[in-house]
Order: sequence, then structure tokens, then C-alpha cells
Amino acid sequence: MSRSASLRRALPLALLALTLTASGIATVRAAADASWFPDGSHTEINFSVKHFFTPVTGNFDRYEVDLDYDAEHPEKSSVKVRIEVASVNTGNAERDQHLRTVDFFDADAHPEMTFRSTSVRMVGKDQLIATGPLTIKGISREIELPISLLGTKAIPAAMQPMLGGAKQVASFRAGTTIDRGDFEVGTGNWAATLVVGSQVDIEILLEVHNR
Repeated sequence: MSRSASLRRALPLALLALTLTASGIATVRAAADASWFPDGSHTEINFSVKHFFTPVTGNFDRYEVDLDYDAEHPEKSSVKVRIEVASVNTGNAERDQHLRTVDFFDADAHPEMTFRSTSVRMVGKDQLIATGPLTIKGISREIELPISLLGTKAIPAAMQPMLGGAKQVASFRAGTTIDRGDFEVGTGNWAATLVVGSQVDIEILLEVHNR
């Protein structure tokens, strides 16, 4: 049986980890035999980067993730991510504004970052790798995005009403690490890695329900 899930929502990177907020718009496209809907309260895009030795985490409040998953033929699956850079949220307004400037993301000139898979391959049980271009500040680099199917589960009938009529749940995790220097995120003195580290860890968590 083929299953497709698409999560749509208005987003961004300092990319970089994040929690989907209730203000977003989420819809799901599904195969004819199953209707999957995202659980926005349990979907996240997260990032972490070091300031000296301390990991700093953040969110992007406006984004769109499309995940089409074919259980029988994983190589036919695909994933697309679009992030609105200006929605970066690290919990510090002054830092967030700095990240939007030409020192880092230059959000006015480059309002979005994107990832689009061009191929997907299975590398183990419930383990996929999506390959494709990640574009930040107009610079594209091909990356590999590992994706794990965390599990699927039938929801007992007695609990379905409290979960909006959901009959099944499925969860996915995707994540990778990028070098911000490859995308010129950090110019002038901020290009150096003494204060802000070069490696940025990215994580996407997606939970969908079948009604």
C-alpha cells in the first residue's frame, strides 16, 4: 500500500531546530486509500550551532515541508522544504534581528532557503536518504538528508475522539549537519568560527495522523 503525506505551512535556518506553532496553516495530501493529517503540536524543525562552546538552539516560525512517502517503493518518495529566513527564532530578539542582516542571512535579499530531493534511496529498515540541493543565500550545495520512519501505530477506538478521529499515527525524523561557511552565512568578522561555530545541526520531526 502506498502512503503519501504532505505537511504545508508558512517558515526558516539560523536553519538550522523549531516547533510548529498553532498560527501556521497545515494540510495533507494523501493517497486514495489513506488520508494523513499533520499534528502541528508534535511537528518540529530544529537547529543547533555553538557560541564558543555552548550550543544555541533556535526555530523558524514560518516554513513548508512536503513529505511524500511510498512504503512499497521508497525510491519513489520525495521531500521538499521551504523556510522563510526572517522567521528565525532563537528566543533573543536582538540576536534574531542580527541574524536577519547581511552579517548572516541577509533576509531582505534572500528571503527563503530550500531543500528539494532529486533522489531517495533505502539504506536499511525504515531508513531512507534523500539527496538534493540545499539553497541558502542563493548558493546551492548537494546534501544528503537521512530520514527515519520512527513508527506507525493504530489508535484504540476509545481514544480516537480525543485525537480528532485519528485512527493511525506515523512519525518521521530527518536530520543533517551543514557547514555555514559553504553558504556564506556569516560575513566579515562573523565568517570566522571562533565565536559562532561552523557546524549547524538540523532536525525535522513530522507526525501525521490517518483519519
